[in-house]
Amino acid sequence: MRRFGKWLGRLLVVLALGLAAFFIFAPAWVEKSRNQVVQEAPWPVSDKARALHESLLIGDWHADSLLWNRDLSQRGSYGQVDIPRLQEGNVAIQVFTAVTKSPRGLNYEHNDPDAFDNITLLAFGQLWPPRTWTSLLERALYQADKLRRVEEASPDALKVVRSRAALEEVLIRRQQGENVVAGLLGLEGAHPLEGRLENLDLLEAAGYRVVGLQHFFDNELGGTLHSRENNGLTDFGRQVVAEVEARGMVLDLAHSSTAVAREVLDITDMPVIVSHTGIFGKCPTRRNYPDELMKQIAATGGVIGIGYWKEAVCDDSPAGIAAMIKAAIELLGEDAVSLGSDFDGSVKTTFDTSQLAALTQAMLDAGLSEAQIRKVAGENMLRVLRARLK
Repeated sequence: MRRFGKWLGRLLVVLALGLAAFFIFAPAWVEKSRNQVVQEAPWPVSDKARALHESLLIGDWHADSLLWNRDLSQRGSYGQVDIPRLQEGNVAIQVFTAVTKSPRGLNYEHNDPDAFDNITLLAFGQLWPPRTWTSLLERALYQADKLRRVEEASPDALKVVRSRAALEEVLIRRQQGENVVAGLLGLEGAHPLEGRLENLDLLEAAGYRVVGLQHFFDNELGGTLHSRENNGLTDFGRQVVAEVEARGMVLDLAHSSTAVAREVLDITDMPVIVSHTGIFGKCPTRRNYPDELMKQIAATGGVIGIGYWKEAVCDDSPAGIAAMIKAAIELLGEDAVSLGSDFDGSVKTTFDTSQLAALTQAMLDAGLSEAQIRKVAGENMLRVLRARLK
């Protein structure tokens, strides 16, 4: 019996050590495999491009950095975004999007609503609070709290923006020489509403100002782009769209079905965005809307955020992304194009946010004018935010 007790004790120690190793090492291993920076070649930047880049107002509509356990107040050795790297890349405005539900495989063609949800396992593995293990709303609220804590740790480097006045304050501080980043919160799909309109009050109070309707799954609001059915808006979805418009939030159509997008355009009178995507005519993948639909979205006064990953742009080098930006300008006009990296969104890229000057160089090489580069880099994004935020 004594021998059995010793054996059991040793087994429990081994199990405890195994669990400790899992919680310490597994989350970082997962992110390193998901958010790789695969630099295919050195990206030379001329003095002219460097000077132009440092003079730009730069904004990015979409990064999923809050999903991971890195301390975003510190410069990381992996992943694609943190506050120091945003400062190094001269980024003035960054939307941090909360992912709350995501299917295994991230299938662009079709995902069943009851497909296995990766975020449940990630929340458990990263030791998020137990309330987040079963509630999509709590996952969004927790990620908002994470950004607030980054702001508390680095108040000179990050300001969480909830209003137009707060945004203007950051812009003034930058003009005065402060290297401070305006951080906005966005939802990658309105799954955290959990079918209840009153939950929008909680998300708004937590700081969310950019609202995507769907992610990879159909939800209570309507259909995703990644479903065979192409379902449109539900009655609840129409209620939410009306509330987003009334509250001065930004509505994001990324990942929504084409039917949802067209219905949104029919029932709203505001600029809407597609935060991270590409142009189908340039890169014909399921991830990108048809060109005619993109033209209708641009006609609202909204913008299309060009992504940095292969499934959206086909060629994910700086030159390839610049070519996609040029194609978007030719299709939609120079006032309708902006940046939407999808950094830290389980995508491989060829540079991180600290290396954005390489994209400025590529846009110059592609023949874009300085005025066009300024608009794409951030001026178009700023115009939409000023039009929507209260």
